[in-house]
Amino acid sequence: MKKLLFLLLIFSSASAQTFRVKIDPSLNQPEPDGRLLLLLSKNDKAEPRFQVSDGAATQLIFGADVEGWKPGTTQLVDVQAIGYPIERLKDVPAGDYYVQVLLHKYETFHLKTGQTVKLPMDRGEGQHWNLAPGNIYSAPVKIHFDPASTNEIQLNITKIIPPIKQPEDTKYIKHIRIQSKLLTEFWGRPMFIGANILLPAGFDEHPNVKYPLAIFHGHFPPDFDGFSTTPPDPNMKPDTSERFRISGYNKIVAQEAYDFYKQWTGPGFPRVLAVEIQHANPYYDDSYAVNSANLGPYGDAITYELIPEIEKQFRGIGKGWARFVYGGSTGGWESLAVQVFYPNEYNGCYAACPDPVDFHHYTTIDIYRDKNAYYPESDFKKTPRPAERDYLGNVMATIKEVNQNEFAQGSRSRSGGQFDIWEAVFSPMDADGYPKRIFDKNTGAIDTSVARYWRDNFDLTHIIKRDWPKIGSSLKGKIHIYVGEMDTYFLNDAVYTAEDVLKKLDNPNCDCVIDYGARAEHCWNGDHTQPNYISRLRYHQMFIKKWAEEVKTRAPKGADLKSWRY
Repeated sequence: MKKLLFLLLIFSSASAQTFRVKIDPSLNQPEPDGRLLLLLSKNDKAEPRFQVSDGAATQLIFGADVEGWKPGTTQLVDVQAIGYPIERLKDVPAGDYYVQVLLHKYETFHLKTGQTVKLPMDRGEGQHWNLAPGNIYSAPVKIHFDPASTNEIQLNITKIIPPIKQPEDTKYIKHIRIQSKLLTEFWGRPMFIGANILLPAGFDEHPNVKYPLAIFHGHFPPDFDGFSTTPPDPNMKPDTSERFRISGYNKIVAQEAYDFYKQWTGPGFPRVLAVEIQHANPYYDDSYAVNSANLGPYGDAITYELIPEIEKQFRGIGKGWARFVYGGSTGGWESLAVQVFYPNEYNGCYAACPDPVDFHHYTTIDIYRDKNAYYPESDFKKTPRPAERDYLGNVMATIKEVNQNEFAQGSRSRSGGQFDIWEAVFSPMDADGYPKRIFDKNTGAIDTSVARYWRDNFDLTHIIKRDWPKIGSSLKGKIHIYVGEMDTYFLNDAVYTAEDVLKKLDNPNCDCVIDYGARAEHCWNGDHTQPNYISRLRYHQMFIKKWAEEVKTRAPKGADLKSWRY
């Protein structure tokens, strides 16, 4: 029987057209490891590497792991490669395509736990394989593909993505980067974290003032975003936002950035240090700001290493009462998580459209009761669970499709995608050193033992309820959650459950704020007066002013609430 299966495998590989890839010797690549990605597109609107998405316009991607690619040898991409949205090359329709290959490079890490893993270290791009400096790729070429053909298509990797220029300090925006002792010990090599810092107006003119910290959590910020000292270029060519269905959104964004500068430096705005954390890592563009089995002690590194260094260099007050956190989506989850895990180190969280805060609603999956992540249990039906929708409820992608895309981009949770980073942060480490799967990427079958681990360590609603007798007095009045009722990723469902739990807490009462935006999609943040495409650009303006008022009721006796309000 094994011999027959082996022969069938050989026949299936030989009966489909394949791709033979080599690296040009001029690139001088000494035996790289990584994920070899084959990209096919029906159009030349952009390079194929920029046309893979969860939406309907996506083009094709196929991926295979490569270890120790020796000089002068080639790699074969055949029907064994994992594909998206078509799972196998043999099923790709015959026709003309633009084709490109890219090697997403991995580095070797010798972890503190004793395991050795190979992962893509972030190189300043925020974990995007199609932009990562050092990755090598081929120029797009037009080919005719025929799955019935046995010919090999030859592709030659000749290009390398150049380094990214780092932003420079300005009068208002500063940058800090430190080597973390805690993370270096975990990863077995030097590891760094940093931040982009917006200094308050009058910082140099008031050398004796110490400032509160407004800590904005979110995805990898190359520089401090949404702040500009110059007005928009009047000759700027307007673009079109498909998401918001409006034209000239680039002009709106530029105007909001300039308006923020005028508010920031104008009279009456609270003088604080606005901080955007940089914590890209080998799994994602941020760490989720917590300690985890697979990413290491990022929560402690940020809270006890990075933030004190920021306060030391830029005259922060340096006390938990004078720090607060805010953010949306990933940053929304992080804001709530660090407030819960470090209740006395932060004095308020404003969590907009947070990633799932209750795993009974892990987007549209109940990891505790469902047996399968991709389909509800049924004797006869196989209805795919939705993953993304528009504000009218039209489904744009399913859970299976999104995970199939990630699986093509990287095995062992190495895609840099959303479900893979949740797995990397929330899961225990498996025996091979990589995250243990919450569900099988092929079948969708849920691992109940992993689900229990997630509940006990990262289900924020469960943890708040479980630990309320210990942390309740430190969290009273600090929790604010905002979400649209038509959130793109169904994140409002988890907030409904969280609200039911939080509003019932007593001794003390939670005094939390939970608010919903009618018909609002991702990432509504509590402003009922503006459309979502405007309010999402005003996180700093909204929450810094809100906190500056609320801190008057939560600051300890004798706290300095005046000197930084000049």
